[in-house]
Amino acid sequence: MRLVAYEPPRMLCVAALESVRWNLAPLYTGPEDERLEADLAQTVEDANAFSGRYHGRVGTLGAADLAGAIEELEAIRELLQKAETFAYLHFCTDTADPTRGALLQKVEERSAAVATELLFFQLEWAAVPDDRTNELLADDALSDWRHFLESARRFRPHLLSEPEEKVLAEKQPTGLSAWVRLFTQVTQTIEVPFEGKDMTLDVALSVLYDPDRDRRQRAGAAITEALQDGLPVRTYILNTILADKWVDDRLRSYPSWIASRNLGNEVEDSTVQALVDAVTSRYDLPARWYRLKAELLGIDELNEHDRYAPLLPDEREVGWDEGVATVLDAYRSFSPELASIAERFFDGYIDAPPVSGKQGGAFSHPAVPSAHPYILLNYTSRRTDVMTLAHELGHGVHQVLAGKLGLFNSSTPLTLAECASIFGEAVTFSRVLADESDPRGRLALLAGRLEGMFASIFRQIAMNRFEDLVHNARREEGELSAERFGEEWLRTQRAMFGDSVQMSDDYMMWWSYIPHFIHTPGYVYAYAFGNLLSLSLYARYEAEGPSFVPYYLELLSAGGSQPPNDLARRVGIDLTDPAFWSSGLEVIDEQVSEAETLAHATSTA
Repeated sequence: MRLVAYEPPRMLCVAALESVRWNLAPLYTGPEDERLEADLAQTVEDANAFSGRYHGRVGTLGAADLAGAIEELEAIRELLQKAETFAYLHFCTDTADPTRGALLQKVEERSAAVATELLFFQLEWAAVPDDRTNELLADDALSDWRHFLESARRFRPHLLSEPEEKVLAEKQPTGLSAWVRLFTQVTQTIEVPFEGKDMTLDVALSVLYDPDRDRRQRAGAAITEALQDGLPVRTYILNTILADKWVDDRLRSYPSWIASRNLGNEVEDSTVQALVDAVTSRYDLPARWYRLKAELLGIDELNEHDRYAPLLPDEREVGWDEGVATVLDAYRSFSPELASIAERFFDGYIDAPPVSGKQGGAFSHPAVPSAHPYILLNYTSRRTDVMTLAHELGHGVHQVLAGKLGLFNSSTPLTLAECASIFGEAVTFSRVLADESDPRGRLALLAGRLEGMFASIFRQIAMNRFEDLVHNARREEGELSAERFGEEWLRTQRAMFGDSVQMSDDYMMWWSYIPHFIHTPGYVYAYAFGNLLSLSLYARYEAEGPSFVPYYLELLSAGGSQPPNDLARRVGIDLTDPAFWSSGLEVIDEQVSEAETLAHATSTA
């Protein structure tokens, strides 16, 4: 999932999208579906039976019996995740409905109970001596589960005793999950009074793409005012999330706030630091572009509300049907198989219109391997929305291909999860650019592409720097004020733009609507990781042509069945090589230079 901004949709656009709503019936026909309660009850029954058979015995199991136990565990988890998926997706389209929230809470509480009953398995497996695990993992009976079992042991030094783990698992629905839900509800009910009507936050943010500078500035001021209301609540939520993670890290003996995220992503702390250092050392690239953009727009000094201003004042809308056709045509030009998988999403697995109460932004939810993934959008006929569709369909086809491996082997670490989505954007952009012959149009498209990469690479690393500062400050100083959060937000954002964009003090509270800091602390660097990896993959495709496609499909189909380094080596990429990051950034440098050349050509034409 990524954060995007949208333009206010015209009524015609909304009307045309009314039918583009997902159908959750393949999961359950509705909250009253008897199968939902039956499945929840079944998971509890199965978990209790599983515990009765294996509790205290995991270390004594032979390879074949261990494989059988994992298959049972996967089946229990899949049935429960099916119910979790339905409750979450049902909630997302109307977060203000208390009955939907109540269902989500009920399912989360049942999930916590099942997780508590089953957590012994990982604890006992982690306690098996290394020589015994090496013997077991060498057995062919466990070939399908080798990486799953190896991955589970990564957390061995950070696991607590079984009673302690049970307490933490049982309190999850009233702890972290509750704060995440509260944040979602308070942010999705923010209304921005603008031009005589109340807009959702997502729609108001889209006005920052308007060609009229005065309108952008007024919209930015209105958003700032709307964010002021409820800021103490959002500040308290972030403080609580920071404190909760601090306690968790201390109990589990993690050396830093980001260490658990890196471990979950199967990357070394040093690899992530190399990524951060490489990106921050090239902050000159976004600054170079935005200085050029100010010249192209004829603005002496860009501010925070000018960053997404279009270069063409008459940028046309891209209706839903055209946007779909554009993306599918691009996917088809790369791989008919990929396009065929993407087409299935338009048969009831996408929810597209921006409506009040709906969760903002966009995501692709994998559901479970026995069901089809779902995509949430807020489509408003911007070219950026077309790229968002391409992005989420990339996630979707990845989830479909990897889902064939089953639940435990399909999920990829976050560092690779963004790879297919960003590759899908690259394929789509290349197709759109090839169809544009006018130099001004090409420059506008390239500008959008560059700004998308700046948002997904440089801005995400700037947000990682914000997280780093506030997590450490919360641990050293105690609860932080909204002003302190704002100061660190401005400091890290200003570092990225340098003197190319003037960030006013009004921008101090704009950290407070970003969900990643709440939902998944430490997540954001995965966008930069995935972007630079995708740039390398796309460069391989451009060099090798159609012969690269099977290797790419093989990479997606491997899901999370192997460590990221092994998967990357399948397509000739060494993630441990520090030069890898620099090579991706050089591609961006070349595109900034191309934009400068196009800008000169259009100004002298």
